[in-house]
Amino acid sequence: MKTAVFGAKTYDRQFFDQANKDFKHELIFHSESLHQNTALIAAGCPAVCAFVNDTLDAPTLSLLAQGGTRLIALRSAGYNNVDIPAAQKLKITVMRVPAYSPKAVAEHAVALMLTLNRNIQHAYNRVREGNFELDGLVGFTMAGKTIGIVGTGKIGTALAGIMKGFSCQLLGYDTYHNPACLALGMKYVELPHLLAGSDIVSLHCPLTEETKHLINDKTLGFMKKGSMLINTARGALIDACAVIEALKTRHLSYLGMDVYEEEGPLFFADLSSTIIEDDVFERLTTFPNVVITGHQGFLTREALAEIAEVTLSNISDFQIGRPKAENLVASQPSSQALKE
Repeated sequence: MKTAVFGAKTYDRQFFDQANKDFKHELIFHSESLHQNTALIAAGCPAVCAFVNDTLDAPTLSLLAQGGTRLIALRSAGYNNVDIPAAQKLKITVMRVPAYSPKAVAEHAVALMLTLNRNIQHAYNRVREGNFELDGLVGFTMAGKTIGIVGTGKIGTALAGIMKGFSCQLLGYDTYHNPACLALGMKYVELPHLLAGSDIVSLHCPLTEETKHLINDKTLGFMKKGSMLINTARGALIDACAVIEALKTRHLSYLGMDVYEEEGPLFFADLSSTIIEDDVFERLTTFPNVVITGHQGFLTREALAEIAEVTLSNISDFQIGRPKAENLVASQPSSQALKE
């Protein structure tokens, strides 16, 4: 099936080409991100493969539909960048990869915790400069600390298992009390209690209207003074301006982020020779107790292979008219099997 793959990086091409040996789709890779000004590139492609930083709003979807696109195959789990009502109105099916190596993201969350706690970023720079002084690098022992996990789906559960191995106490907040987390000894509480009782809070919930700016002026006030906040889920879960104030007043002592609410114009591109005009992001980078990575939590060989495999399988399933229900975000019951 002829498929336009947008925002394709070297690693995307490598893993998709490898997986496609079994599927034999016609993949057309584009380095450009997908948005209203690039949508026409996909003309003549029944399927489009998009990532989390692509903009699939109503105007973009309309242009894709005019060009013959009938399937959006997301190579991601999140789909908050897709106007689902518009896709349904245009009779465009949207499929996703609901879970790919959740341990990869959980492990990255732990990497952020350890980097912040043990000042790895500062120690690395000091040693490179021949400075072996230890002042200012004092951390804390993770064992016995309380970890609050907001969202206990597959990634949150993977993190709970890792932190149990660190001999940490587990608090959870979710509408569904996951038996796997309960078996690890997790205690489910309401969000204010989790924030107040946790030494480290890690976010792993989806972005919805209800969870947008879940961490804000009010909820930051509930957090234990001197605690750590980790976000490897979606940037808009955090009100960045409120977090900056909490860092300035030293109420929040550590912040680790792999996502950022306005990451679209920044992440997945080399901006090292340009001036970044996002003042909020730039302010965050000035704090010595903040570590930001560029949405790389998923970036392991195992996860990339699974993403490619499931995405291409979704395209094949749609092509024969039998898409897997668990991978559907928006579907068209009357869609016919495609023979491309």
